[in-house]
Amino acid sequence: MSDGRTDTVRACFERLFELHGLPEAIRSDNGSPFAQVRGILGLSRLSAWWVALGIDLERGRPGHPQDNGGHERMHRDIRVELEPSTAEQAALDMWRQEFNCERPHEALGMRCPAQVYSRSERQYEGSPEDLEYPAMASRKVSQDGDIKWEASDYFIGTSLAGWSVGLKALADGTFEVWFGRLLLGWIDPATESFGRADIRPPEAGQPKP
Repeated sequence: MSDGRTDTVRACFERLFELHGLPEAIRSDNGSPFAQVRGILGLSRLSAWWVALGIDLERGRPGHPQDNGGHERMHRDIRVELEPSTAEQAALDMWRQEFNCERPHEALGMRCPAQVYSRSERQYEGSPEDLEYPAMASRKVSQDGDIKWEASDYFIGTSLAGWSVGLKALADGTFEVWFGRLLLGWIDPATESFGRADIRPPEAGQPKP
């Protein structure tokens, strides 16, 4: 690809989704643009879009390439077999054809990937304008990454800018904050604070997931 910017990579995924349908999940590493290390739940703009499309996120542990061994092996094969060439797109296309349609894979019972592939039944119908939360209150995340609730601002994360999150009231007066099927954390209006679900467990007196 010409670059690894979010908009460039997203346009590529849109073409892939149109051709192959939507997957149930996408496995990625923890690098940009697929994830954002400091973002809530590692969400980047790209992976937040995946969640909005109803795609589950799967990530290996940072610094543990063995969690995705088959993919890492494929990368090694590409480097070894194409390193002497210029690795232009035409050479990569030929390599992909051989990998998918001609080369048997031990992990697939000595079948080729093309022999076991099937298109997803989930059609890609474009991106939703926003997410809805029928049983919750909702607030849209600003470009600065904030939401406003009961006259107070709470920072959620810039990777969710433009999307709405759902707020579910709990018995103790706090609120769960959801993005699609992901629990992001809890708002406590009494202290005007937002506790991220991925940073610390609830303390005494706070709601538990």
